Amino acid sequence: MILVTGGAGFIGSNLVLEWLTAADEPIVNVDLLTYAGNLESLASLEGDARHRFVHGDIGDRDLMPRLLATHRPRAVVNLAAESHVDRSIHGPADFIQTNIVGTFRLLEAVRAHHATLEGAERAAFRFLHVSTDEVYGSLEPGAPAFAETHRYAPNSPYSASKAASDHLVRAYHHTYGLPVLTTNCSNNYGPYQFPEKLIPLVIHNALAGKPLPIYGDGLQVRDWLYVKDHCSAIRRVLEAGQIGETYNVGGWNELPNLEVVGAICRLLDTLRPRADGASYATQLAFVKDRPGHDRRYAIDATRIERELGWRPAESFASGIGKTVRWYLDNPGWVGNVTSGAYREWIGQHYATGTPE
Repeated sequence: MILVTGGAGFIGSNLVLEWLTAADEPIVNVDLLTYAGNLESLASLEGDARHRFVHGDIGDRDLMPRLLATHRPRAVVNLAAESHVDRSIHGPADFIQTNIVGTFRLLEAVRAHHATLEGAERAAFRFLHVSTDEVYGSLEPGAPAFAETHRYAPNSPYSASKAASDHLVRAYHHTYGLPVLTTNCSNNYGPYQFPEKLIPLVIHNALAGKPLPIYGDGLQVRDWLYVKDHCSAIRRVLEAGQIGETYNVGGWNELPNLEVVGAICRLLDTLRPRADGASYATQLAFVKDRPGHDRRYAIDATRIERELGWRPAESFASGIGKTVRWYLDNPGWVGNVTSGAYREWIGQHYATGTPE
């Protein structure tokens, strides 16, 4: 079995669902259920003995060693993180606590557990740390995309905290011999993404008749990766990645934010036309740019393709089409996470203890 941290978040829930669709290997899923963690994303697994959910913190010095000793996973996949740049600008403390201190404490628990393993169990064990392309900073137009050898130059509290966690993971391999793998991915999108990120926010606001906020001139460039492609990359790196190495995971889809929003508007114009017949593009609203906004990210995913044979299955056109349709087909999920009803349910459901 494997242990996944942050498995009720956007990428984590998709990974858990994809994993259990592809194989019967059980998962222990640890998530603190902060605002972006959502058990509704995993509702289809209710009653499935292969999935054990644990409401807890990766920084818990008692919980994590106990889970490792009890379940003896062959791998730990660390997706637990605070991940929204805007939130990190307004409140960096949570990012330092979760992404740096939490990762450190998790590494300490895993290091102690790894020391108890012997033989084939020890040889097979892996710690896979999922990170971001934002640790590399910002690219100039025309500059080569981020490769694994690109120097770190984080520009926000979020990316700085993730860079620190990457360095800790590297250090635990070189100092203690922990069998680690690291992935740095580009901007993910797809089902179950909390509507604070660009794509689900635009879909939600468009349908609600609200402005579609665009930072600055909207020409900030990102590489867009469909979340299920990311999940397949994580599986492949865990299966065949070289211990101690980093693999960049991208979608080969460099697009400016304005073009992304335009694509969403065109899809909605066709799939859910406005009552007045106007395009959703009329709701565009340019707002003041955020502080320190990186201009361009781009991932060179050549290494993972060359060494591990992985490429994304979705183009941006196919991925965004699936994403928009999912949000149109799942208004209840969106309504609950945006109304506060889900937060109230969590408070009541977990008021008396932690399920395992």
